[in-house]
Amino acid sequence: MAFTPLHDRVLVERVESEEKTAGGLIIPDSAKEKPAEGVVVAVGAGARDEDGDRIEMDVKKGDKVLFGKWSGTEVTLDGKELLIMKESDIMGIIA
Repeated sequence: MAFTPLHDRVLVERVESEEKTAGGLIIPDSAKEKPAEGVVVAVGAGARDEDGDRIEMDVKKGDKVLFGKWSGTEVTLDGKELLIMKESDIMGIIA
């Protein structure tokens, strides 16, 4: 894929949620919520501060992240559904 986000934007691929509950019940597709976890596919170079210096990104390619339920813009690239969002929409990195 030849896509690089600009500035402080991040390209994220959602991680699918579990098909079963902890008790073993199967969750139908109609009852599932979109997952709020994903893996960073690509990152921009970072925003610029008032002096024009680059602000380093806190996330990197391959990080597993947690983001808001309604964060980002959904896009389809090379047949994959991905999200483009600002780094500030990411709540944290999952270790």
